Amino acid sequence: MNNTAYRSVPDMLRCNAEKFSNRLALKYRKQGAFVTLTYAAYYERVLMVSRGLVKMGVKPGDRIAILSENRAGWVIADMGILCTGGATVPIYPTNTPEQIEYMINHSGARIVFVSGKFQYSKLLKVRETIPRLELVVSFERFLGDPKLPVTTFYQLSEIDSPITPEEKKEIEAEIDRIEPGDMLTLIYTSGTTGVPKGVMLSHSNILTNTQYLTEQSGVICENDVLLSFLPLSHILERTAGYYMTIRNGCLMAFADSIEKVPENMMEIRPTVMVSVPRLFEKIYHRIFENAHQMPAVKRALFHWAVDVGKKYVAATYIDKQPSALLNFKYSIADRLIFSKIRAKFGGNMKLFCCGGAPLDKTINEFFWVIGIPIFEGYGLTETSPALSFNSFEHIRFGSIGVPLNHTDFKIAEDGEIMVKGPQVMLGYYNDPVATAEAIHDGWFKTGDIGHIDDGFIYITDRKKELIITAGGKNIAPQPIENELKMIKYVSSAFVYGDRKPYITALIVPNMERMLEFAKEKHLHFFEMEDLVMNEQVQKLFEQRLADINSHLPPYETIKKFVLLPHDFSIEGGELTPTMKLRRKVIYEKYKHRIEDLYLDHSN
Repeated sequence: MNNTAYRSVPDMLRCNAEKFSNRLALKYRKQGAFVTLTYAAYYERVLMVSRGLVKMGVKPGDRIAILSENRAGWVIADMGILCTGGATVPIYPTNTPEQIEYMINHSGARIVFVSGKFQYSKLLKVRETIPRLELVVSFERFLGDPKLPVTTFYQLSEIDSPITPEEKKEIEAEIDRIEPGDMLTLIYTSGTTGVPKGVMLSHSNILTNTQYLTEQSGVICENDVLLSFLPLSHILERTAGYYMTIRNGCLMAFADSIEKVPENMMEIRPTVMVSVPRLFEKIYHRIFENAHQMPAVKRALFHWAVDVGKKYVAATYIDKQPSALLNFKYSIADRLIFSKIRAKFGGNMKLFCCGGAPLDKTINEFFWVIGIPIFEGYGLTETSPALSFNSFEHIRFGSIGVPLNHTDFKIAEDGEIMVKGPQVMLGYYNDPVATAEAIHDGWFKTGDIGHIDDGFIYITDRKKELIITAGGKNIAPQPIENELKMIKYVSSAFVYGDRKPYITALIVPNMERMLEFAKEKHLHFFEMEDLVMNEQVQKLFEQRLADINSHLPPYETIKKFVLLPHDFSIEGGELTPTMKLRRKVIYEKYKHRIEDLYLDHSN
């Protein structure tokens, strides 16, 4: 189904490069200063890349990989690949040489774009086992190895030779030949379990997704500025943060790095951002910590404002019965408190999009209260990604919103969510068995457990991640982990108890808060390992856990825990590139610590 205004993603860029020719399309840092490209200039650069790829023998249907951090070159290369009728294979810049080797061989990519020498060195390490790789194109200049030819982005694009009318005509004839159902991208799932699978998404999958997201949000327009910092290798950023900006003629600005996002927000003053819950958790805790340190009168004013804000949000967006008195109180709270908080985000933020993992509803509600609503949605790589989301029209905190247009949800007998819609993938590349397992009669099995209430969809957990205790109780670990992360002293948490008599947890303390606690209590320690074993620290966590346990059913309460001195990380293998817990890896890595928590259980 493709009832969008465009036949393909390159067709969308071509149309909008004409429509918005002088509008700014891209903004990025180069040699210390921000530079910009208009839509017309962006399209010209894309055509140059496409011209270079065709000269390299690239044909429709070829797969070409991009192994790079976010940058302007990423989106120019991607569009250049698509204009040839080829398909982009995005590879996370955090992937290991062995993971990269698998994706290049499985996809059959002959050409790889890299950001620079560091990513190139990974390819060099596995050169002998990726024989079909012919060429590397680098966004940065460096000296390559004769074993693996490398050319620069500028050389491939022949940047000093403008596109001739004849060349443009030839490339655009190729764009016209792209069918809506042709493969646009091959994305390898980060795989919390097993070998990654190659998800095939079509132009139609992406176009319908960007269209319905635009229509149902009702707030994205050509004046919007989007700050991009989530990996473009991830379908959430790619669809909602990149292709959607082109559909709507917006400006896409690149953050210098995840660490620089707060600074970049003040410089770029974005209106929209796509993020995952981790960012919101950090911001929320920081705001409440600052409030806690205010003088008593100011602190009371802050809490009064939040209380008024909650009532205002409920009346305005949920009950849709705003009152004049509440509006007046909120305007005071906004002027005194919320406007000052929004200024820290650059002052122009109108909304965040959030996906990738469940967001705590207290945090979500707080962002609506301060006037920067979070449109929390739901989707998977296999669904391009959006299936549902919350908006100004339809919002329930704790839900993943209402379905996108032309998207159907149903709940299977075992509670699994199944979906059908124009965004569901073509299938898994070269894997008909996995495709048949995932899609049955057009219904895609999401692997998530949930329910539908009053049109809103709620997710309780991942099907494969449910803990089944020795007593036969089914427990969803994510809600408990989210509760633990709401403790200001907690950075990350992992809950365990499969086939065990009770629930235990690995907890990573927030090291910044821990150091403050140690200073306050005059605790002496040499390393973090000593600090987390300190009796007063252990007691602090016991008390905080007791608070959480007090409102959990007995079989869900955490009986024992271990404090870890280091956080989970992508590099350490405990997190996927999209910051999800790799539960099997975590268990294997800390197996002895976890099993010790069950040693003295006599039953």
